[in-house]
Amino acid sequence: QVQLVESGGGLVQAGGSLRLSCAASGRTFSYYAMGWFRQAPGKEREFVAAINRNGANTYYAQSVKGRFTISRDNARNTVYLQMNSLEPEDTAVYSCAAVETRYSGTYYSQSNRYDYWGQGTQVTVSS
Repeated sequence: QVQLVESGGGLVQAGGSLRLSCAASGRTFSYYAMGWFRQAPGKEREFVAAINRNGANTYYAQSVKGRFTISRDNARNTVYLQMNSLEPEDTAVYSCAAVETRYSGTYYSQSNRYDYWGQGTQVTVSS
């Protein structure tokens, strides 16, 4: 099993930046592909970004492409989400998720592929 704890959320003005972190503990972090998801009030959870086990492959939702960057540091057991040019529409609870993958290159955008979830961190973007 792996435990996930997010940090780095907060209140920021439109156009600003935040960097979210997701610290993992438990089994070997490099066994897991990681994803970031978000859920705004009254809306379904949606995919934001994903990264494979060694960080070579990344994938983004169209709504954040070019503004957000997912990365990971396997030595620190941490995955990051750098968020730039934030918009009010980015306001949501952001959660990281992990899934152990057999093949190094694999990553997923579907939430039901992930087995482990953090509690989430609130990001609020004011206009």
